[in-house]
Amino acid sequence: MRATLILQCGRPPVVADYDDPPPPGPDTRSITVTAAPITPLDVLCATGASYFGAPAVPYVPGVQGVGTLADGTPVWFATDAGMSPGDGSLAQRATVPAADVVTLPSGADHRLVAALGLSAVAAWQSLATCGDLRPGEQVLVLGGGGIVGQAAIQIARLLGAGRVVAACRSPRARERAERLGADAVVPLLDDDDVDTLAARLRAALDGPLDLVLDPLFGVPAAAALRTLRPGGRLVNLGGSASPTAPIDSATLRSGSLRLLGYTNNALSKPERAETLRAIAAHAAAGRLSVDFDAVPMDDAPAAWAAQAAGSASARTVVLPGP
Repeated sequence: MRATLILQCGRPPVVADYDDPPPPGPDTRSITVTAAPITPLDVLCATGASYFGAPAVPYVPGVQGVGTLADGTPVWFATDAGMSPGDGSLAQRATVPAADVVTLPSGADHRLVAALGLSAVAAWQSLATCGDLRPGEQVLVLGGGGIVGQAAIQIARLLGAGRVVAACRSPRARERAERLGADAVVPLLDDDDVDTLAARLRAALDGPLDLVLDPLFGVPAAAALRTLRPGGRLVNLGGSASPTAPIDSATLRSGSLRLLGYTNNALSKPERAETLRAIAAHAAAGRLSVDFDAVPMDDAPAAWAAQAAGSASARTVVLPGP
């Protein structure tokens, strides 16, 4: 079969012929892959510098994908590629544990579900479970132009939010957030300090802010905390702006605020599957979408390099082909 291969940690992948995956057993499933995203986790694992350690090479990267079973059933699936021995989704075929396979609605767009994937799971769980979003609440989504942010804007509305405000860095990201239904969009600027950004956020809000979804941390998180109502919540699920934030004790204590952390790793596989089914159903019904670029497998190395360099304009979904 054709596959995207990591031959050396820290180097871009190549596309080449590779051994077929093992045949399925009682507890595994054979999948013909139709769409697989290139995610930041894939790139991190392939550097050999992640906390999982350097993976054995060669291997097929790809921690998630979409495809069909032998009987044509559409499925989403997860792998541990790059985190433990074994191959991932960026190939024409994959064999994975049955517990990591989730059946999809027949009308779901495989490319869109691949683009949403675990990023949308994180957005959903951060809002619904960790953040305990309640109907009518006002939500602020930091990083509203990224995949998690794009999904969160729409998911907040699906979960009953009364008003959704997004904060985004680039003009393109702000346009995305508006198109996806944000009631107001606030620019994030390179020279923002906490006070300046907090004032800009307050001006965009309409009354008390109940919940912040934060994949950025840094100055944006510290500024967002200053705009929360007493008892408000901030859920952090990333640090793409900074690994640290200038948060002061007085802000937390004076508002009795709740600062919460979220990771998909805390989900059980049944919880992950249930969330993915909900996401796929909304996507199939046209209620949930994100921007993505679909490319053939031969273009995967260039797309990988763009992801690694931070220059990718959207989530890349690789189409392995027949």
